[in-house]
Order: sequence, then C-alpha cells, then structure tokens
Amino acid sequence: MSDSSPLPPVRLTSEAELARDALSTPLLSRAARLARWAGPGTRVDAGGGLVEEQLPAAAGALGLSGDDAAAYASEAWRVAVDTGLVEIVDEEAGAVAAGADLALLTGGSPQDVLGVWQTALETVLADASVPDLDDLVDALDEGGRIDFSALDWDPESEAEFLDSVLANLYLLTVSEDGPGDSPVPLPALAASVIVPDDMGEPTNDVLEQVSDAMMRLDDQFRLLEPIGLVEYRPVDEALMADTDDEPGGPVDETDVARYGMVRLTPLGRHGLRARLLEAGFAVPAVGELADKGADALLDGTSAFGPRAAQAETEQWLARRESLAAARELLAAARGADAGAPLRRLRCQQALSLVGAEAEPALREVLDDAELGGLARVWLSERGAADVPPPSEAMVFWLTIDTVAAQLAAEGNSEELRALVEGLAEQHSGFFAAVWRVDHPATADVLEAMGRIHPDKKIAKEARKAAFKARSQHGG
Repeated sequence: MSDSSPLPPVRLTSEAELARDALSTPLLSRAARLARWAGPGTRVDAGGGLVEEQLPAAAGALGLSGDDAAAYASEAWRVAVDTGLVEIVDEEAGAVAAGADLALLTGGSPQDVLGVWQTALETVLADASVPDLDDLVDALDEGGRIDFSALDWDPESEAEFLDSVLANLYLLTVSEDGPGDSPVPLPALAASVIVPDDMGEPTNDVLEQVSDAMMRLDDQFRLLEPIGLVEYRPVDEALMADTDDEPGGPVDETDVARYGMVRLTPLGRHGLRARLLEAGFAVPAVGELADKGADALLDGTSAFGPRAAQAETEQWLARRESLAAARELLAAARGADAGAPLRRLRCQQALSLVGAEAEPALREVLDDAELGGLARVWLSERGAADVPPPSEAMVFWLTIDTVAAQLAAEGNSEELRALVEGLAEQHSGFFAAVWRVDHPATADVLEAMGRIHPDKKIAKEARKAAFKARSQHGG
C-alpha cells in the first residue's frame, strides 16, 4: 500500500459514540476498575506488573474466576499502567497510585477517552505480535536472554505482518466494492498479504503459508477483540484437531465461517485510521470537506467512489442554502486543466441533490461554453420551461467532457465501454465531426475510444480522429 495516494474515505461514528464504545470494551473497563481498586497495599514487580500473590485479589475485584482469571487480571493491569490509569510512585518499593489519566475516563472529553483507548490499543497490538509464553520460555538462553534464532521469530517482521493485515482489513472495510460492515473470511484476509497480486493459481507452498498465517491471526484476533478493535469468530477448533481424532459431529466443509470471520468495529475503524495517519498515509473521512469551499469539495471527492462522494456532498450541502451552493459549485467547476472534466462531473452529481430553488444559478450559465451543457441537462430533467436547445458544438463538447470525466473516475470500465459504443451508434459521422471539438481532452478521449471500442473498424476511425485532433492542436 502506497502512503502517497489517498485511501478510500471512511465513515466514522461520532466521537461521543466512539468514546462510549471505548469505555465499554472489556479490556479498558477492566483496566479502569483495577486502577480504582489499587491502594496503598498494592505492589508491583520490577516490570510494573502486579506481584503474583496479588493476582487472585485483582481477579476477584474484576469478578473473574477460572483458570484464565489471573492472566486476564494481569493483562488488564498492564493496560492500566501503560495508559496512565495507574502510576508507579516508588519503583524500589513497588508502590502505586491512581494515575492522572484515570479522571479522563469520567471527566474528560470524548477525545480524551479515545486517546486513552488508543494507547491501550498499542499495548495490545504489541502483545499480539509476541509469541506464545511457552515458546518464549523454551527460547531463553543460559543468561536469561531470548534466542530469537531458536524461536524463529523476528519482532519487527511480526509487527509489520500484523500491521499489513490490519491495513488490508481497513481497506476492505472502507472500499466501496468491499464487504463494508460484513465480516471478512480469515482465509481471504490472510491471502491478501501472502499471495502475490500477479499470481493466478496459488502454489502449494503459498497455500501452506496462508494456512500458517491464519493460525497466527486466529491467536492475534482473539487478543484484539477485548479491546474493541474487531468482532471475531475464531477458527473452529475441530479444524485444528488431530486428524486421528474423531470429529465431534457432522462438519460442513463448505462453511467458510468455520475458518474464522473478522469484522472491523466502528471503534476499530477510528483506531486504525489514527494509526495510518500517524504512519503518513492520506486517510480521508467523510465529512471533512463539509466546512470547506466548493473547489475543495469537487477536488477532494474526485478520488471518492460514488457512494462516498454523495455522502460527502450531502453533508456539504446541508450547511448551505441551495441557490448559493449551486452558484459556488458552478464557479468551482470551470477550468481547462486535466482535472476539470471530473470536477464538472462531481458538480453535476452535486447539483442533482439540490432542489428547484437552485434554478436561477443554472440559468445564469446557459451561455457558458463549459457549463451550458450541464445546465441544460439539469433544467430539462426538472421539466423547466424555456430551456434553449444546445448547439451541435455544445453537444459534442459536453460529450468529450463527459467521457474524459468517466475516464478519470473509472478508467476503462464496463460503463464507459457501453457509453462509447452508444455514442458511436447514435451519431452517424461522429468521429468525422468530433475531432474538431475545442476541448483540451479531445485527442485523449478519442484515443481511449479507439482502445475501448470492440469493433475494429470503429476503433480505427476513433484513432484516426485522435490523430487529426492532435495535429489540429499542434500535438
């Protein structure tokens, strides 16, 4: 993933809702309860962890029981220390006190709460990249140091792997053609970081790597669920059982959910976006352009998918009176630069969301060479009276502008192919006339039509017309 090109925009829940979600996550709420439970008699070891003899009391304070109670209490305590909910006031004596940040959970702003949660998330992510404790013990050398070669574990590459997986999960979640709020199968997520993009059929070696990655991710997502980053359905333990064991019951091998399903929560979208921003990625959020000018809106939504662009535009329009908004949009849509056709397409889409009160703004640009065509379309679609018919030159100019915008927005899509085929069929002598259109993108559009059109004869006509257009403009 490149950090230079923007990711698709994410739709975020309000900070107040996200803060409530953060406070209700099992891990942060346990950490807060332990911070309030700790007193003068609470003692920690040299690493800041609760001394072993106090773990049962800590687990009891959290209402935990069973074999894992002490481990859960220890994990919550570590989060409390790392987030500043607890402070170590005397390292030599191991004494602690409530931290300054504990008050933020009840008296701070939503941003304060989310800041504490984000720190807790970093703690959990660091833990998720660490091997199983038994493996760590086995890898200790005589001096008590970890022998990484014996462990077959590279801390940096392990953290990078998890970061890549989470970045792909974020991308799948926010992409318009992705699953959105639906869960992602763990095999597909693992394959997204293991299988090369240009590989057709994965080799057995690659499939084995995907399987190994799934097992690592199964452990990691189990750790990440209590902090509220994801909702996770673990891998069915029957799939990991020894093949000599008798299955516990009939198994549907086609049920992909048995191999693990993960969904990024609204809080998770916020958390991963913050991490991606910190790493230098361009990570837009729907609503960020609502208080900016129309030029920023049209340029900013140029890389958005249709649904995200509409959502952003609706928020922008909600803050403005329709007639003034229409005038501002039309003014921002002018231009002969390479991005202008797509700006005009976004302008046209934005204007489709305003009511009849914007009509005067459209009538004001009827004679404008760049905007007159889209103004006529808008007025005609609303049944306005006395809409002057466009000249042939305006029709051809609008056609070139529209195809140029579609090329910029979608590339050689099926929709664009259908548009190109329809234009060639509907207008006899289309290519003989269109190359004369005084539009900066005329030659580029005709070359694209020559690439896209499936009929070789028509494609050749388009290429000839493109050559004439370039010659006309000295290209």
